[in-house]
Amino acid sequence: MSQDRPLVVITGASSGIGAATAQAFGSRGYPTLLLARRAELIEQLQVPDSLARSVDVTDREALAAALDEATARHGAPDLLVNNAGVMPLSRVVDQDPEEWRTLFDVNCLALLTATQLVLPGMVAAGRGTVVNISSIAGHNVYPNHAVYSGTKFAVNAMTETMRREHADDGVRFSLVSPGIVDTDLLVSVSDAAIKESYEATKTRLSGGLEAATIAETIVGLYELPQDVCVREVVIAPTSQAS
Repeated sequence: MSQDRPLVVITGASSGIGAATAQAFGSRGYPTLLLARRAELIEQLQVPDSLARSVDVTDREALAAALDEATARHGAPDLLVNNAGVMPLSRVVDQDPEEWRTLFDVNCLALLTATQLVLPGMVAAGRGTVVNISSIAGHNVYPNHAVYSGTKFAVNAMTETMRREHADDGVRFSLVSPGIVDTDLLVSVSDAAIKESYEATKTRLSGGLEAATIAETIVGLYELPQDVCVREVVIAPTSQAS
């Protein structure tokens, strides 16, 4: 068990913001539980003192088992970063309803499950932090984003409600809402025209923010004193107008 730093749990840790966040905390000496469907991609990151587990975040039993294993090694999690997410974009009239289900299962229900699993330990300890990764699409609406934006608006509301519910317990909830970031979220977009339009916007914004910038933002708000809660950060390229 680490005597110096508490356990950090990160979902969707195999790429993008999750991978960058894993590396940021690992480089600072935090033990980490890194979760993604493909654990081999996490292991390639070579994050020190990390436990990589292949977990579908919609599988409550697998998620609980991984948390129990990491807790036995390092103690209860002090930080949960709910980063796992999907972004299949489409007009509602054209979209496969199965994508709606996947969007809400991963972006909303899995976030609630992970949070529910770590909260009892945090409440018992009288401290802890949950960082939920939302999106600027949880504040604005865009063409082809109806269901994705709906999930992120839901994340915003759930995060703020849970923050109020646990403020007296000493547990912090922070919402991080990035604009366009250079990640592989577009892999779930099947419509070639939508993908091309999004890529054109990224190109205009010089590729978007680096995932490492979001990771450093998360580290910064977490390492503030426990009695200071940054409730929300909206972070985007300066040239991204909306």
